[in-house]
Amino acid sequence: MVVDVLNTKGEKVRTVELPASIFEAPINIDLMHQAYVRQMANARLGTHDTKTRHEVSGGGHKPWRQKGTGRARQGSTRATQWKGGGRVHTPHPRSYAKDMPRKMRRAALRSALSAKASEAAIVVVEDIKVEEPKTRSMLQVLNNLVGDATALILIPEKAAYENTIRSASNLPDAKVLLANYLNIRDLFTFDKVVLPIASLDVIQNHLG
Repeated sequence: MVVDVLNTKGEKVRTVELPASIFEAPINIDLMHQAYVRQMANARLGTHDTKTRHEVSGGGHKPWRQKGTGRARQGSTRATQWKGGGRVHTPHPRSYAKDMPRKMRRAALRSALSAKASEAAIVVVEDIKVEEPKTRSMLQVLNNLVGDATALILIPEKAAYENTIRSASNLPDAKVLLANYLNIRDLFTFDKVVLPIASLDVIQNHLG
C-alpha cells in the first residue's frame, strides 16, 4: 500500500510503501475484540470489597432466646437479613487478568492497523517534532494533518520528542504514545493514527 508522506503543514513531500504484512493483513474482528476485552480486563484493579457477617462490627450475642417469644429464631443481628448486617454474593478482591498468546495479540494489532489503513486513517509524516512546547503549535500541526479528527501520535522514542509530548498533553483529542507501546484500545479510541517515518520502522520491527 502506497501512501503520501506529509510535512507538518499538511503538504505532500513524497510517498512511501507501507508493509503489506502489517497494513494489509486479514481483518479479524473476533480477534480484535478478544484483544480489546483482555486489555480492558487487565486494567481493572479488582480492589472492590464488601463485608460478610463475620467482618461487620457488633452482633456478638443472640438477640433473643431461641424459643418462647413467638418470633423467628435469630442468631445474630449481623446476619444478612438484618439492617447493618453482612452481605452475601457481593464483590471481594480478585484479579480480572486474562491471558492471550503473544502471536494472537500481535495479529490483533496487525488486523487493527489494516482496518485503519483501509479507512485511510493512517497519516504518515516526515516528522512531528515541534521547536517549543506550546499547545497552540501542536494544535496547528494536527489541524493541518487530520483536521477535526482525534489523533493517536506514535513516536519512535521519548528523548527526542519531549516538546511534542508536552505540547499535546493538554489536547483532549490527541494522545502521544511510544510506537512500541501500541495497543488495541488506543487504536479503537482515536480516529486517525499519525505515524512519523521513524515510528514506521519501530512498528515493523515489533510486528513484522
